[in-house]
Amino acid sequence: MSVAKNIEITAASAKSFDDAIAGGIERASRTIDNIKGAWVKEQKVEVSDGKITEYRVTMIVTFVLADD
Repeated sequence: MSVAKNIEITAASAKSFDDAIAGGIERASRTIDNIKGAWVKEQKVEVSDGKITEYRVTMIVTFVLADD
């Protein structure tokens, strides 16, 4: 039997939402094994002088717990 766990993470990028998603998953995978998927829960942008300066995403990341 496998058991999965969900965690919420937030990631940011100066380039795009896609870059923020990829960077967030890459960073999470350095300390979390068996990541199986992610749901993008929220997207936000930071704006300065009428221009987007940062793209932010909040994701629910699902990973399968290791069997002992």
